[in-house]
Amino acid sequence: MESNSSSAGDKKITCAEQSKCFQLLESILDGENIPEADKIVKEKLEKCEPCYRHFHLEKAIKELLQTKCCSQITPSDLFENIRKNIQEIK
Repeated sequence: MESNSSSAGDKKITCAEQSKCFQLLESILDGENIPEADKIVKEKLEKCEPCYRHFHLEKAIKELLQTKCCSQITPSDLFENIRKNIQEIK
């Protein structure tokens, strides 16, 4: 019989609703208004290893992108090109 908990017995090693959980955790990381978000994150991360890993990986990627990408100045010709394309679509 296969166990669903780690050797320490404290966290699940598989997540029955992985896709749903990952979407929820990503929404919370994106700052969406999720009722009881702190409670949800705490419970998920304490009980489920896949959710714990995914949350921290997504958080690290988000933080890296914010520090590396946001300090770049958008070239004015790129900005104007995007604006022009948006106007053409309208």
